[in-house]
Amino acid sequence: MTPVCPFVKAARPDDNMSKKSGEKSVKHQAEFESKVKKESNESASASSKCPFGYDSQTFKIGPLSCMICQALLYECSKCVPCSHVFCKACISRFKDCPLCGADIEKIELDANLQSVVDRFIEGHARIKRSISSDKGEEEAESKPVIYEDVSLERGSFLVQQAMRAFRAQNIESAKSRLGLCAEDIRGQLEKVGNTSELCSQLGAVLGMLGDCCRAIGDAGSAVAYFEESVEFLSKLPKDDLEITHTLSVSLNKIGDLKYYDGDLQAARSYYFQSLNVRRDVMKHKSDVPSQVQDVAVSLAKVADVDRNLGNESLAIEGFQEAINLLESLTLKSDTSGLEQRRLSVLEFLRSQLADKQEQAELTV
Repeated sequence: MTPVCPFVKAARPDDNMSKKSGEKSVKHQAEFESKVKKESNESASASSKCPFGYDSQTFKIGPLSCMICQALLYECSKCVPCSHVFCKACISRFKDCPLCGADIEKIELDANLQSVVDRFIEGHARIKRSISSDKGEEEAESKPVIYEDVSLERGSFLVQQAMRAFRAQNIESAKSRLGLCAEDIRGQLEKVGNTSELCSQLGAVLGMLGDCCRAIGDAGSAVAYFEESVEFLSKLPKDDLEITHTLSVSLNKIGDLKYYDGDLQAARSYYFQSLNVRRDVMKHKSDVPSQVQDVAVSLAKVADVDRNLGNESLAIEGFQEAINLLESLTLKSDTSGLEQRRLSVLEFLRSQLADKQEQAELTV
């Protein structure tokens, strides 16, 4: 099913054509109408695109975009006196208009434009035009437009907008778009049940919402989102590398928040759960270098907490196991990114063991 922007309309004859002077021949008029009708039928059967350029397949900036974060406008704010409009969070960092350079005397919320943006988001990708058939033009034209909930397609669009906003530090905008996406997927879950695809989608979106909360210092909400993400991802088969990776990352992020909050026992519990997920994957995917590196990172996290808890022997054992894994890992010449990561983690692990040896020598 291909989503269609609700603002797209099939081509149709100019309503004013019949009002023009009779200079054009009847034959020419008939040919024109026949051509337009043909284009109209072709438009109904082809995949339509949003005229503003907003879709999840390409990177474009449309007329409803903020020129700073390049995402859809959120909390539309107008600069006075130049009247250029941006997201509130984006323009609040400037004293001069980024577009024209004029001094910003004050910033006013533009509720009318924001209403337009909100309506655009609400309708985007929710209408599917009926496909024309070979049963005659009259029957094809009489078919009604079908309104359907196409959450996954709309979800891709919303996630794209959220990622743009997040990269530009417009966190509230990102949270808003991701929240809409999560609502859509929850609605689908209520209709069709906990399918693998929907649970995976919701788990990923909830994880991104957790990242947003963590970015603004709301640790409590971040943990709640990550835990819900884990809940949905845990329902899925563990044979999908993307799912298991997202699951282990969410567990590690909860561990990180607990660690920084000083709850080391809870941090170790989540790190260890992540380690077990990654170990299980490596049993069946031992030839995938990224999985081996993920296990090494989880071992390092668990070992670091063990060291802080005073379990020195367990910490050394964990660091050494991680080192052995990475030293035995053979990478192809075209995986320079993985090699840099491997060397970086190895350097950290070796430094941890070196610190322990120095401390032991000083104690003696």
